[in-house]
Amino acid sequence: QVQLVESGGGLVQPGGSLRVSCTASGFTFSIYAMTWVRQAPGKGLEWVSTIASGDSTYYADSVKGRFTISRDNAKNTLYLQMNNLKPEDTALYYCGRGGLSAIDYWGQGTQVTVSS
Repeated sequence: QVQLVESGGGLVQPGGSLRVSCTASGFTFSIYAMTWVRQAPGKGLEWVSTIASGDSTYYADSVKGRFTISRDNAKNTLYLQMNNLKPEDTALYYCGRGGLSAIDYWGQGTQVTVSS
């Protein structure tokens, strides 16, 4: 069965960096686009970034230039490198299988808290 497991979240100071990961199993990871979305406390889901199967990448304006999405198909793992973190980046970060309009499976999320 399809499983997506996020990890790597934590508490970081403003201006700091963090890398979250999403390990996939149960499907052929390399042929799917993968997406990161986040949900801040009391707010709805916000699209963060997508990486296509061909490695094209797409970012929300709010994270462009600070976040980098990547994938390691040999390890069935999706990454989100987050630099220059801001308090408004505090959220539960989820990975999803598929592009933004076609996500069919989600992970359980990993919490990222940006605070001094």
